[in-house]
Amino acid sequence: MLAMLLVGCSQASTPVPDQPDAPPGKQPDAAVSIDAPVTRARYLCKQAPPAGAPMPPLPPAPTAGSCPTLSPGLNTVTSSNQPRQFILVVPADPQPGEVFPVLFMWHWIGGNANSFLEKGDIQTAADQQRFIGVIPVAIGATVIGTSFDTRWPFDISQSNDRMQKEFRFFDDMLSCVNAQYAINRSCVSTIGVSAGALFTGQLAQARSQYLSSFVSLSGGVSATWIKPWNQAARKLPGVVLWGGDGPPQMDGVKDILGCAGIGMDFSVASKALEEGLSDDAHFFIECKHNCGHVEPPLEPPPGESKYAGMWEFAMDHPYWLAPGDSPYKTEGLPPTLPAWCAIGANNATPRSGGGCPAAENPCPN
Repeated sequence: MLAMLLVGCSQASTPVPDQPDAPPGKQPDAAVSIDAPVTRARYLCKQAPPAGAPMPPLPPAPTAGSCPTLSPGLNTVTSSNQPRQFILVVPADPQPGEVFPVLFMWHWIGGNANSFLEKGDIQTAADQQRFIGVIPVAIGATVIGTSFDTRWPFDISQSNDRMQKEFRFFDDMLSCVNAQYAINRSCVSTIGVSAGALFTGQLAQARSQYLSSFVSLSGGVSATWIKPWNQAARKLPGVVLWGGDGPPQMDGVKDILGCAGIGMDFSVASKALEEGLSDDAHFFIECKHNCGHVEPPLEPPPGESKYAGMWEFAMDHPYWLAPGDSPYKTEGLPPTLPAWCAIGANNATPRSGGGCPAAENPCPN
């Protein structure tokens, strides 16, 4: 079943109205009266939704019945009757009445939550762009019939029970963060890298009722042994980024990865994701570089953290946007996004030239 073709690593803002039932001691969403000094007025998540616009439901109660007291750094919650951990990143200087978008960040096979924290420079980004980061710690997901641990469940051998356990972990993290921090529930995004992006493709479908957007960095769906796109209940704006298709397109190295005798073709998977999104009329941008399966060669404007454009996409696409809509349709892409991104499938001009990040072996030892 798992025989594979590829093996190898080659605007001054307006307050956001509250949803009901804000916990005691927590500022409700409507309480934004000032912006933090570094908050820039470019984020649509800082604007008030139109009257009558759809709002997300409250997250479900935690499966353990209650949440521990959370703090910045590593936290442990009980989810599906077992301890689960995540790193919580909060702006170092929260302002009175400030509310925060929440970005969930799922790491790659050879990395861990701390790797995402460091490589993504998440604390700096949270301080500059004013969001809360939630970086889950994986418990593993072994492909049936092999010893290969993909870290997150996304392949066709994973049972529905295993998938639901990871989805409930997302629910529990969101529920606990919502209970203890002033968050903007209209701006909750999931972001994944490589294996984390493959899982994000599944989470975006399963939890679209809570999510406002998603970002897939070398991920996708289908591609022989990855679970397919079976539609999301809501239209979710997204980013689909990968590292090139290789010959005969001649746009650089193909974005593939092989670990433990199992190959993953992120070029095929990303294009399959784009096809599903296009068929379902989701808004998305396509970003394609020429460096293969490496850290994306992003070059942000001076003073911005490396992935500022990806975080900005999440914060520019709140829950209340009309299905298939985006400010980028009229305003164009922001300068934090690279020139090799464009709206829609097959519209990006792939990156050219050298200067690619050094390749690493992302496979677990």
